[in-house]
Amino acid sequence: MATQSASSAQSASIAQSGRAAVRSASAISVRPPRSVTQRWLFAAFLLAGAAQLITISALLSADPLAATWWALLLAIAPVLLAAAAAFLPAGMARLAAVAATVVLIVGIVGTLLDWPATSRVGPLFIPALVAVVVGGMRLWRARAW
Repeated sequence: MATQSASSAQSASIAQSGRAAVRSASAISVRPPRSVTQRWLFAAFLLAGAAQLITISALLSADPLAATWWALLLAIAPVLLAAAAAFLPAGMARLAAVAATVVLIVGIVGTLLDWPATSRVGPLFIPALVAVVVGGMRLWRARAW
């Protein structure tokens, strides 16, 4: 009988530790919901990154775009500034959102004014511009994340 009670106590402790492991695993995978402002800025980061990759590909393709200042500005800066706006603390993110907005507006307008050479890449950044502007405005209204 002593053997049975020891084995049943051991199996009960294994089952209990298994339940605790399941609880801790589910607690690790659950993340707090992000604020709406962070979602907009993260969307701007993803959209700017996608448009930037397309711009770099267009600059390096078999039929490349002219390497104007506008195309190079859009090939280098937007995703870095959008990442700063999305992941830095609120005080620095405000400045990064303003800088990203200015860079995107200057790059888009410059590529549209330089019509034959680089007009294909400017409109790709309009969704990222909208997301940065909306996220930046929400960030300016909010006092903290």
